[in-house]
Amino acid sequence: MSMKTAISIPDNLFNDAEITARQLGLARSQLYVKALEEFIKHHNKDKITEKLNLFYSNRVTTEENFIDIGIHLLRKATKNDSW
Repeated sequence: MSMKTAISIPDNLFNDAEITARQLGLARSQLYVKALEEFIKHHNKDKITEKLNLFYSNRVTTEENFIDIGIHLLRKATKNDSW
């Protein structure tokens, strides 16, 4: 299933995209889809990194605090799971 959309981009970017699509043997739409997928994938990785950095920046001082944080994070991560 596909969604048609119209976007405005600078002429030089459009021309570069046309050249790149031709070099790769892709239709223009395929190039834009691939570019958008890569962009989203990159930013999703950034979100995961941010969450990991936040987790590891909160230094745990006791074993009990570590367990409490672990349980909280596990509950948060699985709250939408149906078991």
